[in-house]
Amino acid sequence: MIAVAKFGGHQAIVTVGEILRVDKIDVEVGKMAQFETLLIADADGKNCTVGAPMIEGKMVEAKVLDHARGDKIKVYKMKPRKRYRRTIGHRQDYTEIEITSIGGVSTKAKPATKKEEPKAEKTEAKKAAPAAKAPADKKPAVKKVAKKDA
Repeated sequence: MIAVAKFGGHQAIVTVGEILRVDKIDVEVGKMAQFETLLIADADGKNCTVGAPMIEGKMVEAKVLDHARGDKIKVYKMKPRKRYRRTIGHRQDYTEIEITSIGGVSTKAKPATKKEEPKAEKTEAKKAAPAAKAPADKKPAVKKVAKKDA
């Protein structure tokens, strides 16, 4: 299942098991937090429930993993010919959460299962097929970007 949930003044599309960084919320680490839901749908997007503006009785539940602060942002202001220069820094507080259930459904996403062929067909397929077989667990190659020389 997927859902569009409201975290503070922001909205995000979430799935069960996803880890997000949201604006700081006042919930202790390890405790559960609930967020309002605007939309709930199946993973393929077929059965969709839309709220007006929120869905009554359906909440997104999340476990609070950590409270931390983001990277420092420096803001530099300057007005030419006026000798005005200001440097201001800011670090945003955030909470890291893991989505545990959507709308009361707490099942994790099930891995895709293979349909098994009857044993007789498997042996015939092995004899007819060549020995070269690509590994199924191999990850796709990462594209490397060449650095430009300065």
